[in-house]
Amino acid sequence: MKKLNASETKELLAILEDRFDKNKHRHESIKWNAIRKKLEENPSLLFSVSEMEGTEGEPDVVVFGGKSGKPFYVDCSPETPKGRRSLCYDRKALDARKENKPKSSATDEAKAMGIQILNEEQYRHLQTFGPLDTKTSSWLLTPESIRSLGGAIFGDYRYGQVFIYHNGADSYYGVRGFRGMVAI
Repeated sequence: MKKLNASETKELLAILEDRFDKNKHRHESIKWNAIRKKLEENPSLLFSVSEMEGTEGEPDVVVFGGKSGKPFYVDCSPETPKGRRSLCYDRKALDARKENKPKSSATDEAKAMGIQILNEEQYRHLQTFGPLDTKTSSWLLTPESIRSLGGAIFGDYRYGQVFIYHNGADSYYGVRGFRGMVAI
């Protein structure tokens, strides 16, 4: 796992603190100093958040599970991260494509970054902070009952509401990527 040097760490922490302060509605009961300490103590967490930032995910702290829930760094960019688009869903779908293969899959990229793809419930919760994916869409963690039949699910925001759709897992589009998260 790559480690950030002191300069990279300082720069990333400044970006994250600024975003944290500007978006308190995503994490009302959490203090920045506690998050900073966790980041500084955990190089693999810091690396994953750096990867999220580097692919334009604009990671910020979000709490899943109500006020007593656990905080995560989550991609909060207005559209699905630019550096993670044009990907099919998973390795099985990528290997099954005979022609016009995308460069990778969402699950492979998430694993390499040390993050998890959001599931439908987490995606819907993230959308409560303001509409996301109004021009793009994001692959979501797909239940095995759907994936075993060759499909995968994705979400977006249109016409004032969140939509969850399905597609062949081997499909890929220039405006579809994935949003991820990592536990703090």
